[in-house]
Amino acid sequence: RDFNERCAQCSEVNWGLTDGGRFYCRSCHNVTERTTEVINTDFVSNTRVQTISKGSRKKEKTDGGCEWYVCEGFQLVLKKQAEALEALGVCPQMKDEILCNFWRLYLQKTKQAYCDRPDGETLQALSVCNSSTDAESEPETPSLLHLLSLSESEGDLQTDSSFISSTSKVSASTSVCSGSVDGSLYFMKNQKEKLRMTMPMTLSFCYMALLWLREPMTLSDLLRFAVEGHIPYLNVFQHFPEKMKLYGVDLKIFCVESWPVYEEVHNKMLELAAFLDLPRFPDITDSCFLHPDMLCMKYLMEANLPDELHNWTCRVVKKVCIGEADFLTLVPGNKSTRKVKYDVLAAAVIIVVLKLLFLLDDNYEWLLSDFAEERNKNNKEGRPYFEFKKWYKVIKCSLDAEQKKLDEERAKYQWRCEKPLFYSADKKSKVLKRRQMVVNLQNQFGKLSGSVQPAEKPNPSSFQLSWSEENTDGSCFHGHSLKGILQEKRGVLAAMNPDYWLCTVKLCRERLCGHLAHYREVEFPQSYHFVLRLFSFLLRIQPSSIHDDVCLIEHKLFNKKLCKKPKYNAVIRK
Repeated sequence: RDFNERCAQCSEVNWGLTDGGRFYCRSCHNVTERTTEVINTDFVSNTRVQTISKGSRKKEKTDGGCEWYVCEGFQLVLKKQAEALEALGVCPQMKDEILCNFWRLYLQKTKQAYCDRPDGETLQALSVCNSSTDAESEPETPSLLHLLSLSESEGDLQTDSSFISSTSKVSASTSVCSGSVDGSLYFMKNQKEKLRMTMPMTLSFCYMALLWLREPMTLSDLLRFAVEGHIPYLNVFQHFPEKMKLYGVDLKIFCVESWPVYEEVHNKMLELAAFLDLPRFPDITDSCFLHPDMLCMKYLMEANLPDELHNWTCRVVKKVCIGEADFLTLVPGNKSTRKVKYDVLAAAVIIVVLKLLFLLDDNYEWLLSDFAEERNKNNKEGRPYFEFKKWYKVIKCSLDAEQKKLDEERAKYQWRCEKPLFYSADKKSKVLKRRQMVVNLQNQFGKLSGSVQPAEKPNPSSFQLSWSEENTDGSCFHGHSLKGILQEKRGVLAAMNPDYWLCTVKLCRERLCGHLAHYREVEFPQSYHFVLRLFSFLLRIQPSSIHDDVCLIEHKLFNKKLCKKPKYNAVIRK
Protein backbone atom coordinates (compact mmCIF):
# COMPACT_ATOMS: atom_id res chain seq x y z
CA ARG A 1 0.00 0.00 0.00
CA ASP A 2 2.96 2.33 0.56
CA PHE A 3 4.28 1.82 -3.01
CA ASN A 4 2.60 4.56 -5.08
CA GLU A 5 4.66 4.65 -8.28
CA ARG A 6 2.82 4.21 -11.58
CA CYS A 7 3.33 1.06 -13.61
CA ALA A 8 5.68 1.59 -16.56
CA GLN A 9 3.53 -0.72 -18.70
CA CYS A 10 -0.04 0.51 -18.12
CA SER A 11 0.40 3.58 -15.85
CA GLU A 12 -1.92 2.07 -13.20
CA VAL A 13 -1.27 2.07 -9.43
CA ASN A 14 -2.49 -1.38 -8.44
CA TRP A 15 0.41 -3.34 -6.98
CA GLY A 16 0.66 -6.78 -5.49
CA LEU A 17 3.52 -8.88 -4.10
CA THR A 18 4.96 -12.07 -5.51
CA ASP A 19 6.14 -14.93 -3.32
CA GLY A 20 9.68 -13.66 -3.81
CA GLY A 21 8.88 -10.19 -2.50
CA ARG A 22 8.74 -8.27 -5.79
CA PHE A 23 6.03 -5.81 -6.79
CA TYR A 24 3.81 -6.78 -9.74
CA CYS A 25 0.96 -4.86 -11.39
CA ARG A 26 -2.43 -6.53 -10.95
CA SER A 27 -3.70 -4.83 -14.13
CA CYS A 28 -1.09 -5.95 -16.66
CA HIS A 29 1.03 -8.40 -14.60
CA ASN A 30 4.18 -6.36 -15.17
CA VAL A 31 6.85 -7.36 -12.62
CA THR A 32 9.30 -4.72 -11.40
CA GLU A 33 12.77 -5.07 -9.94
CA ARG A 34 11.70 -3.37 -6.71
CA THR A 35 11.49 -5.58 -3.63
CA THR A 36 9.93 -5.07 -0.23
CA GLU A 37 11.03 -5.81 3.28
CA VAL A 38 9.05 -8.74 4.65
CA ILE A 39 8.51 -8.99 8.40
CA ASN A 40 7.79 -12.59 9.45
CA THR A 41 7.05 -13.43 13.08
CA ASP A 42 5.82 -16.99 12.58
CA PHE A 43 8.99 -18.77 13.61
CA VAL A 44 10.92 -16.28 15.78
CA SER A 45 9.21 -13.45 17.58
CA ASN A 46 10.42 -9.87 17.20
CA THR A 47 12.77 -10.84 14.36
CA ARG A 48 12.91 -8.86 11.15
CA VAL A 49 13.88 -10.80 7.99
CA GLN A 50 14.73 -9.09 4.70
CA THR A 51 14.49 -11.28 1.58
CA ILE A 52 15.54 -10.42 -1.95
CA SER A 53 13.92 -12.46 -4.69
CA LYS A 54 16.09 -14.13 -7.31
CA GLY A 55 13.13 -14.98 -9.51
CA SER A 56 11.60 -18.29 -10.47
CA ARG A 57 14.02 -20.98 -11.53
CA LYS A 58 11.65 -23.76 -12.42
CA LYS A 59 13.74 -24.74 -15.39
CA GLU A 60 17.13 -24.17 -13.80
CA LYS A 61 17.37 -27.33 -11.78
CA THR A 62 20.02 -29.98 -11.60
CA ASP A 63 19.89 -30.48 -15.37
CA GLY A 64 21.39 -27.02 -15.97
CA GLY A 65 18.60 -26.03 -18.35
CA CYS A 66 16.75 -22.74 -18.46
CA GLU A 67 13.39 -21.46 -19.63
CA TRP A 68 13.08 -20.75 -23.33
CA TYR A 69 10.26 -20.29 -25.81
CA VAL A 70 9.60 -21.76 -29.24
CA CYS A 71 9.95 -18.37 -30.92
CA GLU A 72 13.44 -18.11 -29.40
CA GLY A 73 14.38 -21.39 -31.03
CA PHE A 74 13.18 -20.22 -34.45
CA GLN A 75 14.95 -16.90 -34.02
CA LEU A 76 18.20 -18.75 -33.33
CA VAL A 77 17.64 -20.84 -36.48
CA LEU A 78 17.07 -17.70 -38.58
CA LYS A 79 20.19 -16.12 -37.10
CA LYS A 80 22.33 -19.13 -38.03
CA GLN A 81 20.85 -19.26 -41.54
CA ALA A 82 21.45 -15.54 -42.09
CA GLU A 83 25.07 -15.90 -40.98
CA ALA A 84 25.54 -18.84 -43.37
CA LEU A 85 24.08 -16.84 -46.27
CA GLU A 86 26.35 -13.93 -45.40
CA ALA A 87 29.33 -16.33 -45.52
CA LEU A 88 28.19 -17.38 -49.01
CA GLY A 89 28.44 -13.78 -50.20
CA VAL A 90 24.98 -12.37 -49.53
CA CYS A 91 24.83 -8.70 -48.58
CA PRO A 92 25.18 -8.22 -44.77
CA GLN A 93 22.17 -5.92 -44.95
CA MET A 94 19.98 -9.01 -45.26
CA LYS A 95 20.61 -10.17 -41.69
CA ASP A 96 20.75 -6.90 -39.78
CA GLU A 97 18.01 -4.98 -41.56
CA ILE A 98 15.75 -6.99 -43.86
CA LEU A 99 15.39 -10.40 -42.20
CA CYS A 100 15.44 -8.93 -38.71
CA ASN A 101 12.61 -6.53 -39.52
CA PHE A 102 10.58 -9.26 -41.22
CA TRP A 103 10.92 -11.46 -38.12
CA ARG A 104 9.97 -8.68 -35.72
CA LEU A 105 6.93 -7.85 -37.83
CA TYR A 106 5.91 -11.51 -37.78
CA LEU A 107 6.20 -11.64 -33.98
CA GLN A 108 4.09 -8.51 -33.72
CA LYS A 109 1.44 -9.79 -36.16
CA THR A 110 1.18 -13.10 -34.30
CA LYS A 111 1.18 -11.19 -30.96
CA GLN A 112 4.14 -13.05 -29.56
CA ALA A 113 6.20 -9.88 -28.99
CA TYR A 114 6.18 -6.10 -29.58
CA CYS A 115 2.55 -5.86 -28.47
CA ASP A 116 0.74 -4.64 -25.35
CA ARG A 117 -1.06 -7.86 -24.50
CA PRO A 118 -1.35 -11.36 -25.99
CA ASP A 119 -4.36 -12.09 -28.15
CA GLY A 120 -7.52 -13.71 -26.84
CA GLU A 121 -6.67 -17.15 -28.21
CA THR A 122 -3.38 -17.21 -26.36
CA LEU A 123 -5.04 -16.20 -23.11
CA GLN A 124 -7.72 -18.82 -23.67
CA ALA A 125 -5.08 -21.48 -24.27
CA LEU A 126 -3.26 -20.42 -21.13
CA SER A 127 -6.45 -20.44 -19.09
CA VAL A 128 -7.14 -24.01 -20.19
CA CYS A 129 -3.71 -25.08 -19.02
CA ASN A 130 -4.16 -23.15 -15.76
CA SER A 131 -7.52 -24.73 -14.93
CA SER A 132 -5.84 -27.21 -12.60
CA THR A 133 -3.94 -24.49 -10.74
CA ASP A 134 -5.15 -22.13 -8.06
CA ALA A 135 -7.05 -19.26 -9.65
CA GLU A 136 -5.99 -16.79 -6.98
CA SER A 137 -2.29 -17.70 -6.93
CA GLU A 138 0.16 -14.85 -7.33
CA PRO A 139 2.10 -14.62 -10.61
CA GLU A 140 5.76 -15.45 -10.34
CA THR A 141 8.74 -13.77 -11.89
CA PRO A 142 9.79 -15.78 -14.96
CA SER A 143 13.33 -16.76 -15.76
CA LEU A 144 13.27 -15.88 -19.46
CA LEU A 145 16.20 -16.70 -21.67
CA HIS A 146 17.20 -13.53 -23.50
CA LEU A 147 16.37 -13.85 -27.17
CA LEU A 148 19.37 -14.00 -29.45
CA SER A 149 18.91 -10.89 -31.54
CA LEU A 150 19.49 -11.18 -35.28
CA SER A 151 21.21 -7.83 -35.12
CA GLU A 152 23.84 -7.43 -32.43
CA SER A 153 23.41 -3.67 -32.39
CA GLU A 154 19.64 -3.70 -31.99
CA GLY A 155 19.60 -5.32 -28.57
CA ASP A 156 17.44 -8.13 -27.29
CA LEU A 157 13.86 -8.68 -28.36
CA GLN A 158 11.38 -7.74 -25.63
CA THR A 159 8.60 -10.25 -25.31
CA ASP A 160 5.25 -9.11 -23.98
CA SER A 161 5.48 -9.09 -20.19
CA SER A 162 1.87 -10.12 -19.60
CA PHE A 163 2.32 -13.09 -21.91
CA ILE A 164 5.51 -14.09 -20.08
CA SER A 165 3.98 -13.85 -16.63
CA SER A 166 0.95 -15.83 -17.74
CA THR A 167 3.01 -18.47 -19.47
CA SER A 168 5.32 -18.89 -16.49
CA LYS A 169 2.37 -20.32 -14.57
CA VAL A 170 2.18 -23.30 -16.87
CA SER A 171 5.92 -23.85 -17.21
CA ALA A 172 5.79 -26.66 -14.68
CA SER A 173 3.09 -28.51 -16.59
CA THR A 174 4.66 -27.96 -20.01
CA SER A 175 8.10 -29.04 -18.86
CA VAL A 176 6.79 -32.56 -18.51
CA CYS A 177 6.27 -32.97 -22.26
CA SER A 178 8.74 -30.44 -23.72
CA GLY A 179 11.94 -28.60 -22.95
CA SER A 180 10.49 -25.24 -23.96
CA VAL A 181 7.95 -23.35 -21.90
CA ASP A 182 5.25 -23.16 -24.57
CA GLY A 183 6.09 -26.29 -26.56
CA SER A 184 2.89 -28.11 -25.62
CA LEU A 185 0.79 -25.06 -26.62
CA TYR A 186 2.37 -25.02 -30.07
CA PHE A 187 0.20 -27.79 -31.47
CA MET A 188 -3.06 -26.73 -29.86
CA LYS A 189 -6.04 -26.70 -32.21
CA ASN A 190 -6.70 -22.98 -31.96
CA GLN A 191 -3.13 -22.20 -33.00
CA LYS A 192 -3.52 -23.91 -36.39
CA GLU A 193 -5.65 -21.07 -37.71
CA LYS A 194 -2.65 -18.73 -37.57
CA LEU A 195 0.42 -18.72 -39.80
CA ARG A 196 2.26 -20.98 -37.42
CA MET A 197 6.04 -20.99 -37.64
CA THR A 198 7.67 -24.16 -38.97
CA MET A 199 11.14 -25.17 -40.10
CA PRO A 200 10.28 -24.85 -43.84
CA MET A 201 9.08 -21.32 -43.08
CA THR A 202 12.59 -20.38 -41.97
CA LEU A 203 13.66 -20.95 -45.57
CA SER A 204 10.64 -18.92 -46.70
CA PHE A 205 11.85 -16.04 -44.52
CA CYS A 206 15.35 -16.28 -46.02
CA TYR A 207 14.07 -16.41 -49.59
CA MET A 208 11.76 -13.46 -48.97
CA ALA A 209 14.72 -11.42 -47.72
CA LEU A 210 16.85 -12.51 -50.69
CA LEU A 211 14.06 -11.54 -53.08
CA TRP A 212 13.66 -8.15 -51.42
CA LEU A 213 17.39 -7.46 -51.94
CA ARG A 214 17.30 -9.03 -55.45
CA GLU A 215 20.26 -11.20 -54.53
CA PRO A 216 21.66 -13.53 -57.22
CA MET A 217 20.35 -16.68 -55.54
CA THR A 218 17.25 -18.52 -56.71
CA LEU A 219 14.97 -20.57 -54.52
CA SER A 220 16.29 -23.81 -56.02
CA ASP A 221 19.84 -22.77 -55.08
CA LEU A 222 18.74 -21.89 -51.55
CA LEU A 223 17.08 -25.28 -51.02
CA ARG A 224 20.03 -27.15 -52.51
CA PHE A 225 22.47 -25.33 -50.22
CA ALA A 226 20.25 -26.24 -47.27
CA VAL A 227 20.23 -29.92 -48.25
CA GLU A 228 23.99 -29.94 -48.79
CA GLY A 229 24.55 -28.47 -45.32
CA HIS A 230 25.90 -25.08 -46.35
CA ILE A 231 22.85 -23.45 -44.74
CA PRO A 232 21.69 -24.81 -41.34
CA TYR A 233 18.38 -26.62 -41.77
CA LEU A 234 18.72 -30.37 -41.27
CA ASN A 235 19.58 -31.13 -37.62
CA VAL A 236 19.85 -27.41 -37.00
CA PHE A 237 19.06 -27.89 -33.30
CA GLN A 238 22.62 -29.12 -32.78
CA HIS A 239 23.58 -25.44 -32.86
CA PHE A 240 21.38 -24.69 -29.84
CA PRO A 241 23.12 -23.84 -26.54
CA GLU A 242 23.26 -26.70 -24.04
CA LYS A 243 20.94 -24.83 -21.68
CA MET A 244 18.17 -24.97 -24.30
CA LYS A 245 17.05 -28.55 -23.67
CA LEU A 246 15.08 -30.22 -26.44
CA TYR A 247 12.81 -33.17 -25.81
CA GLY A 248 9.24 -34.23 -26.28
CA VAL A 249 7.28 -31.81 -28.45
CA ASP A 250 10.39 -29.71 -29.17
CA LEU A 251 11.86 -32.51 -31.25
CA LYS A 252 8.73 -32.61 -33.38
CA ILE A 253 9.00 -28.84 -33.93
CA PHE A 254 12.70 -28.48 -34.72
CA CYS A 255 13.73 -31.92 -35.99
CA VAL A 256 13.48 -32.15 -39.79
CA GLU A 257 13.14 -35.62 -41.29
CA SER A 258 12.24 -34.72 -44.88
CA TRP A 259 13.81 -32.76 -47.70
CA PRO A 260 12.56 -29.20 -48.26
CA VAL A 261 9.92 -29.01 -51.00
CA TYR A 262 10.11 -26.17 -53.53
CA GLU A 263 6.35 -25.65 -53.79
CA GLU A 264 5.83 -25.61 -50.03
CA VAL A 265 8.59 -23.08 -49.34
CA HIS A 266 7.48 -20.84 -52.23
CA ASN A 267 3.80 -20.88 -51.28
CA LYS A 268 4.61 -20.16 -47.65
CA MET A 269 6.74 -17.22 -48.72
CA LEU A 270 3.81 -15.76 -50.67
CA GLU A 271 1.45 -16.37 -47.77
CA LEU A 272 3.93 -14.85 -45.35
CA ALA A 273 4.46 -11.71 -47.45
CA ALA A 274 0.68 -11.16 -47.61
CA PHE A 275 0.29 -11.87 -43.89
CA LEU A 276 2.90 -9.23 -43.02
CA ASP A 277 1.22 -6.66 -45.31
CA LEU A 278 4.50 -5.99 -47.09
CA PRO A 279 4.53 -3.37 -49.86
CA ARG A 280 5.49 -4.04 -53.46
CA PHE A 281 8.92 -5.60 -53.66
CA PRO A 282 11.74 -3.81 -55.52
CA ASP A 283 11.33 -4.10 -59.28
CA ILE A 284 12.97 -6.98 -61.14
CA THR A 285 14.54 -5.22 -64.13
CA ASP A 286 16.60 -6.58 -67.01
CA SER A 287 19.79 -5.83 -65.06
CA CYS A 288 18.79 -8.10 -62.16
CA PHE A 289 20.05 -11.66 -61.91
CA LEU A 290 16.49 -12.95 -61.49
CA HIS A 291 15.41 -11.59 -64.87
CA PRO A 292 14.66 -14.38 -67.39
CA ASP A 293 17.35 -13.15 -69.78
CA MET A 294 20.00 -13.51 -67.08
CA LEU A 295 18.80 -16.86 -65.78
CA CYS A 296 18.44 -18.29 -69.29
CA MET A 297 22.08 -17.52 -69.89
CA LYS A 298 23.03 -19.38 -66.70
CA TYR A 299 20.92 -22.46 -67.43
CA LEU A 300 22.05 -22.61 -71.08
CA MET A 301 25.63 -22.83 -69.83
CA GLU A 302 24.75 -25.48 -67.24
CA ALA A 303 22.72 -27.52 -69.72
CA ASN A 304 25.67 -27.42 -72.16
CA LEU A 305 23.62 -25.84 -74.95
CA PRO A 306 24.91 -23.50 -77.69
CA ASP A 307 25.38 -19.86 -76.77
CA GLU A 308 23.39 -18.78 -79.85
CA LEU A 309 20.21 -20.05 -78.16
CA HIS A 310 20.34 -17.05 -75.83
CA ASN A 311 19.27 -14.75 -78.67
CA TRP A 312 16.20 -16.93 -79.16
CA THR A 313 15.32 -17.01 -75.46
CA CYS A 314 15.51 -13.20 -75.36
CA ARG A 315 13.17 -13.01 -78.38
CA VAL A 316 10.64 -15.31 -76.71
CA VAL A 317 10.81 -13.36 -73.43
CA LYS A 318 10.17 -10.11 -75.28
CA LYS A 319 7.42 -11.61 -77.47
CA VAL A 320 5.33 -12.93 -74.57
CA CYS A 321 6.07 -9.91 -72.30
CA ILE A 322 7.38 -11.95 -69.37
CA GLY A 323 10.41 -9.71 -68.97
CA GLU A 324 8.41 -6.68 -67.83
CA ALA A 325 8.88 -5.44 -64.28
CA ASP A 326 5.14 -5.55 -63.57
CA PHE A 327 5.06 -9.24 -64.44
CA LEU A 328 8.20 -10.22 -62.51
CA THR A 329 7.87 -8.07 -59.39
CA LEU A 330 6.10 -9.55 -56.37
CA VAL A 331 3.09 -7.62 -55.06
CA PRO A 332 1.99 -9.33 -51.80
CA GLY A 333 -1.72 -9.96 -51.49
CA ASN A 334 -2.49 -9.09 -55.13
CA LYS A 335 -4.32 -12.14 -56.45
CA SER A 336 -4.57 -10.77 -59.99
CA THR A 337 -0.81 -10.96 -60.59
CA ARG A 338 0.94 -14.27 -61.28
CA LYS A 339 3.41 -15.40 -58.63
CA VAL A 340 6.57 -15.98 -60.65
CA LYS A 341 9.06 -18.77 -59.99
CA TYR A 342 12.06 -17.17 -61.62
CA ASP A 343 14.24 -20.25 -62.09
CA VAL A 344 11.33 -22.39 -63.31
CA LEU A 345 10.26 -19.67 -65.76
CA ALA A 346 13.74 -19.45 -67.27
CA ALA A 347 13.91 -23.23 -67.70
CA ALA A 348 10.50 -23.19 -69.38
CA VAL A 349 11.65 -20.50 -71.85
CA ILE A 350 14.63 -22.65 -72.87
CA ILE A 351 12.38 -25.68 -73.41
CA VAL A 352 10.00 -23.65 -75.60
CA VAL A 353 12.95 -22.47 -77.70
CA LEU A 354 14.16 -26.07 -78.11
CA LYS A 355 10.68 -27.03 -79.29
CA LEU A 356 10.64 -24.14 -81.73
CA LEU A 357 13.95 -25.16 -83.29
CA PHE A 358 14.03 -28.95 -82.86
CA LEU A 359 10.31 -29.73 -82.35
CA LEU A 360 11.20 -32.52 -79.84
CA ASP A 361 8.74 -35.00 -81.29
CA ASP A 362 11.19 -37.99 -81.33
CA ASN A 363 11.62 -37.60 -85.07
CA TYR A 364 12.49 -34.15 -86.39
CA GLU A 365 15.37 -33.52 -83.94
CA TRP A 366 17.08 -36.76 -85.07
CA LEU A 367 16.75 -35.79 -88.75
CA LEU A 368 18.37 -32.44 -88.03
CA SER A 369 21.09 -34.19 -86.07
CA ASP A 370 21.91 -36.51 -88.98
CA PHE A 371 22.05 -33.51 -91.30
CA ALA A 372 24.43 -31.65 -88.94
CA GLU A 373 26.63 -34.73 -88.64
CA GLU A 374 27.07 -34.86 -92.39
CA ARG A 375 27.90 -31.16 -92.52
CA ASN A 376 30.47 -31.55 -89.74
CA LYS A 377 32.35 -34.22 -91.70
CA ASN A 378 33.09 -31.67 -94.40
CA ASN A 379 33.55 -28.77 -92.00
CA LYS A 380 37.23 -28.57 -91.14
CA GLU A 381 37.74 -24.92 -90.22
CA GLY A 382 34.54 -23.25 -89.05
CA ARG A 383 32.58 -23.83 -85.89
CA PRO A 384 30.95 -27.27 -85.69
CA TYR A 385 27.22 -27.57 -86.25
CA PHE A 386 25.17 -28.48 -83.19
CA GLU A 387 24.19 -32.15 -83.17
CA PHE A 388 21.21 -32.87 -80.94
CA LYS A 389 21.95 -36.63 -80.91
CA LYS A 390 25.53 -36.13 -79.68
CA TRP A 391 24.39 -33.60 -77.10
CA TYR A 392 21.74 -36.05 -75.88
CA LYS A 393 24.31 -38.82 -75.35
CA VAL A 394 26.76 -36.58 -73.48
CA ILE A 395 24.10 -35.04 -71.21
CA LYS A 396 22.36 -38.37 -70.55
CA CYS A 397 25.61 -40.01 -69.42
CA SER A 398 26.42 -37.14 -67.06
CA LEU A 399 22.83 -36.76 -65.85
CA ASP A 400 22.45 -40.47 -65.05
CA ALA A 401 25.70 -40.45 -63.08
CA GLU A 402 24.76 -37.34 -61.08
CA GLN A 403 21.24 -38.60 -60.45
CA LYS A 404 22.57 -41.94 -59.19
CA LYS A 405 25.03 -40.15 -56.93
CA LEU A 406 22.26 -37.95 -55.53
CA ASP A 407 19.95 -40.92 -54.92
CA GLU A 408 22.69 -42.81 -53.07
CA GLU A 409 23.53 -39.82 -50.90
CA ARG A 410 19.90 -39.37 -49.94
CA ALA A 411 19.45 -43.08 -49.26
CA LYS A 412 22.52 -43.14 -46.99
CA TYR A 413 21.69 -39.90 -45.22
CA GLN A 414 21.53 -40.30 -41.45
CA TRP A 415 18.75 -38.18 -40.08
CA ARG A 416 20.10 -38.59 -36.57
CA CYS A 417 22.14 -35.61 -35.42
CA GLU A 418 25.89 -36.03 -34.93
CA LYS A 419 25.62 -34.11 -31.69
CA PRO A 420 23.83 -36.39 -29.20
CA LEU A 421 20.90 -35.09 -27.19
CA PHE A 422 20.96 -35.38 -23.40
CA TYR A 423 18.44 -33.96 -21.00
CA SER A 424 20.38 -33.83 -17.72
CA ALA A 425 23.96 -33.33 -16.58
CA ASP A 426 23.96 -36.80 -14.97
CA LYS A 427 23.31 -38.51 -18.31
CA LYS A 428 25.68 -36.34 -20.34
CA SER A 429 28.79 -38.47 -19.77
CA LYS A 430 26.89 -41.72 -20.46
CA VAL A 431 25.39 -40.41 -23.70
CA LEU A 432 28.71 -39.05 -24.96
CA LYS A 433 30.49 -42.31 -24.10
CA ARG A 434 27.82 -44.36 -25.89
CA ARG A 435 27.98 -42.08 -28.92
CA GLN A 436 31.77 -42.39 -29.12
CA MET A 437 31.47 -46.16 -28.91
CA VAL A 438 29.03 -46.18 -31.83
CA VAL A 439 31.36 -44.01 -33.93
CA ASN A 440 34.33 -46.28 -33.20
CA LEU A 441 32.36 -49.39 -34.17
CA GLN A 442 31.20 -47.76 -37.40
CA ASN A 443 34.78 -46.86 -38.32
CA GLN A 444 36.04 -50.39 -37.57
CA PHE A 445 33.29 -52.08 -39.59
CA GLY A 446 33.89 -49.59 -42.39
CA LYS A 447 37.57 -50.54 -42.59
CA LEU A 448 36.75 -54.26 -42.56
CA SER A 449 34.15 -53.93 -45.31
CA GLY A 450 36.38 -51.68 -47.39
CA SER A 451 33.76 -48.95 -47.66
CA VAL A 452 34.94 -45.58 -48.88
CA GLN A 453 35.01 -42.85 -46.26
CA PRO A 454 32.69 -39.93 -47.05
CA ALA A 455 34.50 -37.14 -48.82
CA GLU A 456 34.68 -33.65 -47.42
CA LYS A 457 31.79 -31.33 -48.13
CA PRO A 458 32.39 -29.64 -51.50
CA ASN A 459 32.42 -25.89 -51.75
CA PRO A 460 29.03 -24.42 -52.67
CA SER A 461 28.54 -23.53 -56.31
CA SER A 462 25.66 -22.22 -58.39
CA PHE A 463 26.55 -24.73 -61.11
CA GLN A 464 25.99 -28.44 -60.60
CA LEU A 465 27.20 -29.41 -64.08
CA SER A 466 30.27 -27.68 -65.49
CA TRP A 467 31.56 -27.81 -69.07
CA SER A 468 34.78 -26.44 -70.44
CA GLU A 469 35.52 -25.59 -74.07
CA GLU A 470 39.13 -26.63 -73.47
CA ASN A 471 38.11 -30.31 -73.40
CA THR A 472 39.40 -32.13 -76.46
CA ASP A 473 36.73 -34.84 -76.35
CA GLY A 474 34.12 -32.51 -77.84
CA SER A 475 31.80 -32.76 -74.85
CA CYS A 476 31.24 -28.98 -74.65
CA PHE A 477 28.65 -27.54 -77.05
CA HIS A 478 28.72 -23.86 -76.00
CA GLY A 479 30.49 -22.68 -79.16
CA HIS A 480 28.55 -24.82 -81.63
CA SER A 481 26.62 -23.19 -84.44
CA LEU A 482 22.90 -23.34 -85.21
CA LYS A 483 23.23 -22.47 -88.91
CA GLY A 484 22.24 -25.97 -89.94
CA ILE A 485 18.73 -25.55 -88.55
CA LEU A 486 18.13 -21.86 -89.36
CA GLN A 487 17.19 -20.02 -92.53
CA GLU A 488 16.97 -16.33 -93.31
CA LYS A 489 13.52 -14.87 -93.94
CA ARG A 490 13.15 -11.14 -94.65
CA GLY A 491 16.50 -10.44 -93.08
CA VAL A 492 15.73 -12.36 -89.90
CA LEU A 493 16.93 -15.82 -88.97
CA ALA A 494 14.03 -18.24 -88.54
CA ALA A 495 13.73 -21.94 -87.82
CA MET A 496 13.53 -24.36 -90.71
CA ASN A 497 10.85 -26.22 -88.78
CA PRO A 498 7.43 -24.82 -89.85
CA ASP A 499 5.33 -26.68 -87.26
CA TYR A 500 4.89 -26.64 -83.50
CA TRP A 501 2.98 -28.98 -81.20
CA LEU A 502 1.34 -27.70 -78.04
CA CYS A 503 1.72 -29.46 -74.73
CA THR A 504 -1.94 -28.76 -74.02
CA VAL A 505 -4.66 -27.07 -76.02
CA LYS A 506 -6.58 -25.72 -73.05
CA LEU A 507 -5.17 -24.60 -69.72
CA CYS A 508 -6.76 -25.85 -66.52
CA ARG A 509 -8.44 -23.07 -64.55
CA GLU A 510 -9.52 -25.12 -61.54
CA ARG A 511 -8.12 -23.56 -58.36
CA LEU A 512 -8.20 -26.81 -56.44
CA CYS A 513 -6.10 -28.49 -59.12
CA GLY A 514 -3.03 -26.33 -58.57
CA HIS A 515 -1.67 -26.94 -62.09
CA LEU A 516 -2.28 -25.28 -65.44
CA ALA A 517 -1.82 -28.59 -67.23
CA HIS A 518 -1.50 -32.24 -66.26
CA TYR A 519 1.75 -33.99 -67.09
CA ARG A 520 1.99 -37.73 -67.72
CA GLU A 521 5.24 -39.02 -69.15
CA VAL A 522 3.62 -41.64 -71.39
CA GLU A 523 1.61 -38.97 -73.23
CA PHE A 524 4.63 -36.95 -74.40
CA PRO A 525 7.67 -37.61 -76.62
CA GLN A 526 10.76 -38.99 -74.94
CA SER A 527 12.91 -36.08 -76.12
CA TYR A 528 10.59 -33.62 -74.41
CA HIS A 529 10.58 -35.71 -71.26
CA PHE A 530 14.39 -35.89 -71.28
CA VAL A 531 14.72 -32.10 -71.43
CA LEU A 532 12.17 -31.76 -68.61
CA ARG A 533 14.09 -34.32 -66.57
CA LEU A 534 17.34 -32.39 -67.10
CA PHE A 535 15.96 -29.13 -65.74
CA SER A 536 14.03 -30.98 -63.05
CA PHE A 537 17.35 -32.28 -61.76
CA LEU A 538 19.04 -28.87 -61.95
CA LEU A 539 16.21 -27.15 -60.06
CA ARG A 540 15.35 -30.07 -57.73
CA ILE A 541 11.69 -29.71 -58.65
CA GLN A 542 9.02 -31.95 -60.13
CA PRO A 543 8.80 -32.01 -63.97
CA SER A 544 5.10 -31.13 -63.74
CA SER A 545 5.95 -27.68 -62.32
CA ILE A 546 8.21 -26.88 -65.28
CA HIS A 547 5.59 -28.29 -67.64
CA ASP A 548 3.05 -25.79 -66.26
CA ASP A 549 5.21 -22.81 -67.19
CA VAL A 550 5.96 -24.29 -70.61
CA CYS A 551 2.22 -24.47 -71.31
CA LEU A 552 1.76 -20.90 -70.06
CA ILE A 553 4.47 -19.52 -72.35
CA GLU A 554 3.13 -21.49 -75.33
CA HIS A 555 -0.35 -20.05 -74.91
CA LYS A 556 1.06 -16.54 -74.64
CA LEU A 557 3.22 -17.11 -77.71
CA PHE A 558 0.47 -18.57 -79.93
CA ASN A 559 -2.50 -16.81 -78.41
CA LYS A 560 -3.76 -15.27 -81.70
CA LYS A 561 -3.46 -18.50 -83.66
CA LEU A 562 -5.10 -20.51 -80.88
CA CYS A 563 -8.17 -18.31 -81.14
CA LYS A 564 -8.43 -19.06 -84.88
CA LYS A 565 -7.69 -22.79 -84.76
CA PRO A 566 -10.14 -25.44 -83.57
CA LYS A 567 -9.60 -26.50 -79.97
CA TYR A 568 -8.98 -30.13 -80.90
CA ASN A 569 -6.06 -29.24 -83.21
CA ALA A 570 -2.83 -29.50 -81.20
CA VAL A 571 -0.41 -28.85 -84.12
CA ILE A 572 -0.18 -25.32 -85.46
CA ARG A 573 1.87 -23.47 -88.04
CA LYS A 574 4.24 -20.82 -86.78
